[in-house]
Amino acid sequence: MLNILRGLVGTPYNLPAQLLAQYPELGDASWRRGGLALRIGGWSLGRSTVSGITLWRTIWLSPDSALEPELLLHELRHVHQFEADPLFPLRYLWRGVRHGYTDNPYEADARAFAARRLAEAHPTA
Repeated sequence: MLNILRGLVGTPYNLPAQLLAQYPELGDASWRRGGLALRIGGWSLGRSTVSGITLWRTIWLSPDSALEPELLLHELRHVHQFEADPLFPLRYLWRGVRHGYTDNPYEADARAFAARRLAEAHPTA
């Protein structure tokens, strides 16, 4: 029964302390590994799964996904988007239908957020 539950909701996951020290804002979300949400996200894109998906304050990561700051920050931005607009899930889906996944303005915003934060953490000389 526990394996079925884990398959549905994933397992809670604590990010490594070193990663949280470098990007403390990642501690603002709840993290999980595995779960059905990843499959549903993948199916909506014509894939078997996705690397990460965010629902409100919880971020699910694929068990196979590396803990890349770019991915983690991208998903964290979706937490911010959920918090900023109660209609975000509907707006996200609508914009995905209109623009596709890659050109969805919310995805573009998440990519830009992650890129800015990475540049702040690793400024070039």
